[in-house]
Amino acid sequence: MKHHVVAPSVGESITEVSILKWLKKDGQSVKSGDLLLEIESDKATVEIVAEFSGALQVIKTDGERIPVGETIAWIDDSIPGTTGITLPPPPPAALQVSTPLPGELPTMGPAARKMATEQGIDIHTIQGTGKGGRITQGDLLSSKPSTPITKTITQGTATLPFSPREGNRRVPMSHLRTRIAERLVQAQHTAAILTTFNEVDMGSIMAVRSKNKDTFKAKHGVALSFMSFFAKGCVEALKVIPEVNASIDGRDLVYHDYCDIGIAVGTERGLVVPIVRNAHQMGFVEMEKKMAELAVKARDGKLSISDMSGGTFTISNGGVYGSLLSTPILTPPQSGILGMHKIQERPVAIQGKVEIRPMMYLALSYDHRLIDGKGAVTFLVTLKDLLENPEKLGLEFEP
Repeated sequence: MKHHVVAPSVGESITEVSILKWLKKDGQSVKSGDLLLEIESDKATVEIVAEFSGALQVIKTDGERIPVGETIAWIDDSIPGTTGITLPPPPPAALQVSTPLPGELPTMGPAARKMATEQGIDIHTIQGTGKGGRITQGDLLSSKPSTPITKTITQGTATLPFSPREGNRRVPMSHLRTRIAERLVQAQHTAAILTTFNEVDMGSIMAVRSKNKDTFKAKHGVALSFMSFFAKGCVEALKVIPEVNASIDGRDLVYHDYCDIGIAVGTERGLVVPIVRNAHQMGFVEMEKKMAELAVKARDGKLSISDMSGGTFTISNGGVYGSLLSTPILTPPQSGILGMHKIQERPVAIQGKVEIRPMMYLALSYDHRLIDGKGAVTFLVTLKDLLENPEKLGLEFEP
């Protein structure tokens, strides 16, 4: 009997998902409970497990977009030998080979057909070695000429390969990338975005962190990062300028009596913003543990929809990539986002003398429909004072 594997519903407003990666191969034997594949919506990645044991027959391949509820594979429990880990070994290749009749389209699986289409391989010139003359991906690979000579260019520490003739590659945007694009354009079209700047002397925070990071890690099992200082500082500054923590809903202003701080995290699949909820109630230890948990889930593609829903204010750290200055874009419907940047030693005037100090530029992008320039500047000045005097943040360790 064939059992359907369908694209599941992953949220009320989500009608389409895409296949991120198959973890089992077409024709492979699977057992109930095995991980089959990962699917991606515009908000999260979800793992799909087998509900039955049998031979897997893949219908939809990596990268394809599928409406929720559509069949993406079958599990056939009627094929002998599918109760174990693998199917019985196929007969020798010589017994499998057959030639299609003239004008007859050779048979192949969806993965092989996709590969042939993308690489422009004429399937009529290939003799399939699969069952009944079925063309496999191996047959397609064998039909390709040897690897062409390539040239390389060096970009930083990475070496990028190029073919002798440069061309174009067209690949579909992932759901996540599509959603990021939509939200960024939405923010630009609906909000009056301005950015104000300031700079902070990071010397005091660096000294406090250096003094306490080893004991903090040994005692609590998580690292003491700069991000927790900034998150704590933003919480206090949001109390002073509550409109930066507010949002616009139609003709109403919605003020939030809590701080759910989004922490932008760069991943291989794109930028995601998990939410540290009730940050206004957290100390450094709880803050660091929550941020570490969310960072691991983001890197592993395990963030749920609830992990990224909501948020009243966002922090983005372009400094980890070397950015010296930027103008971050709002995350709708939020009205403020803080941009952190690279810590760089610069000469600054202190009490009439020039000193070399570790400085960081801060950028606050804000919705001018709700926040006036005075409020935005006051927010950054307040944050600057808290960061340069970290003892005001209620440290749980020695200043």
